Amino acid sequence: MDRTMQSAPPTTGRTPGSALLDWGGALFYAFTALLLIGGTPFASGLLRASVLTLALSLLVGLLRRRPLAALGLTLTAATVVAYGAQWGNLTPDRHLVFVPVAIVFGVVVATRTRRAVAVAGTVVALLEPAAVAGLAHGPYELTGNLLVTVLTLGACAMAGLLLRQRREHRAELRESAVAEALTAERLRIARELHDMVAHSIGVIAIQAGVGSRVIETQPAEARKALDAIEATSRETLAGLRRTLVALRRAQPDEGEGAGHVPTGPAPGLADLGALAASLADSGVRVEVRTTGERRDLPPDIDLSVYRIVQEALTNVVRHAGGGVRARVGLDFSAEELRVEVLDDGRGMSARAGKTGFGITGMYERVSLLHGRFSAGPRPEGGFRVAAELPLPAPRTEAAR
Repeated sequence: MDRTMQSAPPTTGRTPGSALLDWGGALFYAFTALLLIGGTPFASGLLRASVLTLALSLLVGLLRRRPLAALGLTLTAATVVAYGAQWGNLTPDRHLVFVPVAIVFGVVVATRTRRAVAVAGTVVALLEPAAVAGLAHGPYELTGNLLVTVLTLGACAMAGLLLRQRREHRAELRESAVAEALTAERLRIARELHDMVAHSIGVIAIQAGVGSRVIETQPAEARKALDAIEATSRETLAGLRRTLVALRRAQPDEGEGAGHVPTGPAPGLADLGALAASLADSGVRVEVRTTGERRDLPPDIDLSVYRIVQEALTNVVRHAGGGVRARVGLDFSAEELRVEVLDDGRGMSARAGKTGFGITGMYERVSLLHGRFSAGPRPEGGFRVAAELPLPAPRTEAAR
């Protein structure tokens, strides 16, 4: 298992040949414009505009990654086609070849930064009306051409602005949902921690009562009770120190089902076998492997490891499909515990990775324990979840 795990970088979906495809499509678009000039000298402006608009499909890749370059290309191609056919075609609809420019400008408004939109809008506002004005014969044709051009640019810009606002609104909703998921996960951890602390305080109270009763008659038993109180309190304080600082801003939520935690005993590594067996009915075969010297873990780390493995295997069932194999690896060392969950399924889809909160919850748990976490698809197929959790120094037998 890799000992230098880091957070998985976001994938962009760009392959090494994508740039070649983008510029290859741009080259074919320019070739199409030249064919309109040399091959159809007497075609109407509407036909030329239709061909250039349909040819925008060649610029899909360039529009996604370099819309400003696509805007410059379409503006140049429209100007060349309009003026290249000036003497062979005197119809008044030649200005329609600038419709693709308006469409691309709408894409720029929808996808680029406000500064880029301002620059593109200035260039288009200066060059396109000037080019359209040069095609007109007479004031009436000039007025009509400019009116159609300005309205087309305005309509495409408004459509792009609406798409931009919709995308920004979705991003805000996504951020809000992630924040709510993190808060709910923190509340869940807080309630689980509450159960652990309540148990420890109960043990301390019982041992203190025993010690106070036998301190004069049985000093050895009283000493054992004090040792048990010391060990339990140190263990509990260590768990509190690792967790409560990150939970200090979480507020109780009275909504129905919010942050609900089962009231039964908290699960741990001892329950991984039962968890693996319960997934057999779902068509997922789980193998649990442990390397290194296994030792008792603090309750908060024991619970967090179980929850991480549980959520990772739940994602395998949801996204990898049936008939797959999963492997859970636990590697104990003196300073840390390394957890790894692998599967050989088809992996998590990009949409599922953006809309679900399972990975977010696992990351939050690992962060609370000051560990490292990574999750992402494997090159050979399937998905990988890995975490490294620092462990406290083992106690001596006397302290036990």
